[in-house]
Amino acid sequence: MPSKKSARLAALTVAAVCSAASTVVLTSPAHADSVRVRDVQGTTRISPYAGKQVTDVAGIVTGIRTYGSSRGFWIQDPDADADPATSEGVFVFTSSTPKGVAVGDAVTVSGTVSEYVPGGTSSGNQAVTQITRPTVTVVSSGNPVPAPVVIDAGSVPDAYAPQGDPAANNSVNGLPLRPSAYALDLYESLEGMNVRVADARVVGATDPYTELWVTVKPDENANRRGGTVYGSYTAQNTGRLMIQSLGKAADFPDANVGDTLTGTTTGPLDYNQYGGYTLVANELGTLRSGGLERETTRKQKNGELAVATYNVENLDPSDDTFAAHAAAIVNNLRSPDIVSLEEIQDNNGATNDGTVAADRTLTALTDAIVAAGGPRYDWRAIDPVDGADGGEPGGNIRQAFLFKPERVTFTDRAGGDATTAAGVVRERGKAALTVSPGRIDPANEAWKNSRKPLVGEFAFRGRTVFVIANHFNSKGGDQGLTSQYQPPARGSETQRHLQATAVNTFVKEILTVQKNADVVALGDINDFEFSGTTKALEGDGELWSAVKSLPRGERYSYVYQGNSQVLDQILISPSIRRGCDFEYDSVHVNAEFHDQISDHDPQVLRFRP
Repeated sequence: MPSKKSARLAALTVAAVCSAASTVVLTSPAHADSVRVRDVQGTTRISPYAGKQVTDVAGIVTGIRTYGSSRGFWIQDPDADADPATSEGVFVFTSSTPKGVAVGDAVTVSGTVSEYVPGGTSSGNQAVTQITRPTVTVVSSGNPVPAPVVIDAGSVPDAYAPQGDPAANNSVNGLPLRPSAYALDLYESLEGMNVRVADARVVGATDPYTELWVTVKPDENANRRGGTVYGSYTAQNTGRLMIQSLGKAADFPDANVGDTLTGTTTGPLDYNQYGGYTLVANELGTLRSGGLERETTRKQKNGELAVATYNVENLDPSDDTFAAHAAAIVNNLRSPDIVSLEEIQDNNGATNDGTVAADRTLTALTDAIVAAGGPRYDWRAIDPVDGADGGEPGGNIRQAFLFKPERVTFTDRAGGDATTAAGVVRERGKAALTVSPGRIDPANEAWKNSRKPLVGEFAFRGRTVFVIANHFNSKGGDQGLTSQYQPPARGSETQRHLQATAVNTFVKEILTVQKNADVVALGDINDFEFSGTTKALEGDGELWSAVKSLPRGERYSYVYQGNSQVLDQILISPSIRRGCDFEYDSVHVNAEFHDQISDHDPQVLRFRP
C-alpha cells in the first residue's frame, strides 16, 4: 500500500473552517434561561442549533488543546440530565491557542454552533458539534472537573452502528441516538464529555503522530499476541478506541500491540479524522510492556520451495532502512528462495524528474542482504512508464523478484517491458510465458494509475513455477468504519475487483494449457481474505488464498485503527493446494510495533512442487 504519510502531513496543515480568534471576558454568571450544553448537542448527531447563535452556555473546562489546526477547549455541564442520548460536553473552537481559561474554570460561552467534519464532507466522516467565534466568560476557577464516564466492556454494545437512512444516502445523522444498542451511538452520546478507560490493552502501536489504539473489550476477537482481529465486515470490533494526549508529544509512550495502559486514562472524547472517536487524555495511564517479540519463521527444507511477499514501503536509495530490511529477510524470513517485493521506488525516490530505473535501489538491498549474512540474491523487475503506476509522485513504485540462483533458476524470455503483455504458450506439452519477466495485460483499464502485475517463470528441482507479483489499488478514499454512512461505502473495491479478474484470467490461461501447473499469485492485495477482491482473484478454484489455512487469530499482516487484518496474501493453484503439502506463515515483524520499518508483515509459503 502506498505510504499515507505525506498526505496526512498535508492534511494536518489544513485550517479548520472557522478562524476568528476568541475573546475572554471576566463578567457575571450565566442567565437561568440559557441554552444548556445538552440542548446544543441534542439527541442526534447534528445539533438542533447548527448555524445558530447561542448565549451563555455554561460548563466546566475539562481540557484545553493548544496544538494543531483545531485549537480550543472542552466544557461540560456538571448537572447532567437523565437522557443518555444527550452529551453534556462540547468543544469550543478558538482557532488560536486559548488564553485566559484553565481546566476547572466555570465559564459561559456565547457563539455560533457549527458542525465541523474532520477531513471535509467528502470524507464521509461524522461531524463534531462545536461552538465557534466564542465569547467566553470566566465565572470562577478551581472547580472540580465532572467525574468521567467509564467506558468498558460492560458499557459498549456489541452492535457497531445502525443501518443508515436510505433516503439520506445511508446517513445516520438524522437518526435518534440509541447508546444502549450501538457502539457508535454510545460514543456519539459522549462526544465532548470527560471519559475514562482503565487497564486498556494496546491493539494498535504508537505511530509518528503520537496516537495509539486500545480496546476496552479484552476478549473481543483477541489473538495470542494481544491484537484484535478483523474477520468480517459485520464484526468491526466495538471496543477499539484511539488515544491521543493533551500533553507533550515527547511524553507519549512508545507502545506495541499487547502492551497495556495501566491505571486510568482520562480526558474529553473527541472525533478524529484518522480514526473516529478519540480519547484526548489529560491523564494518561502508565505503559506496561506485553513483551511482544518479532517472529521468525523456520528455514525451508531442501525439497521445499520458499516463496515470500514483502512490502518494503517506498524503498529508495535515500532511505536508512536497507540494513533493517535485509536483517528481516535473512533472520526473520530465513532467506526465502523467491521474494516478491512491493513498493520498490526508482533510483531517486520522490524526485520527479523522469527517472524510472530502480537498479540502485535493488542493488543496495541485495548488497545489504549479503552484509547481513544472507545469500547473494539476483533480481528481476520491469521499469514502469513514468508516473503511470500510482503511489508517491515521482517514486514510480513497482514489484520486483529476488531469487537465490543456487536454489532456483529464472527463465529469462526476452521482450518484456512496461507496455508489452505477457502471454501463455505451449512448449513440449507444458505452459510457458511469452516474456519473462513480463507484465499482465498492462493496457487494461484495471491498472490505470496502479501497479501492473509482474509475472516470472522459475524452475525448481526440474519443475516450472509461475509467480505473479501484485500490488493492487489501495483503499484510499473509502469511507471509514466510523463514517456517518452506514454501512460505509468501499469505492476503491471497484478497481481492485477488475484487477483481481484480470489476474485470474491470466491464471486461467496457464491452467488451460497445463492443468497441473504450479502458480503462485502473491503480494499486497490491499484487501481482506473474505473480500470480494479475493473471491474474484480465486475465481472458480483457479487460485486459493493460503492465509485461510491459518487459524483465524493468525490471519493478519497489517494493523489499521486497532484492527489486525489481512492485506498481504499468497494464493496458490490447485496443484499446490491439492496435496496439502504446503505451509503458510504470516511473519509478524512490523505491523504490531511502534518502530516498524514497514507497515506490512511479510508472508511466507513453503511447498514441495
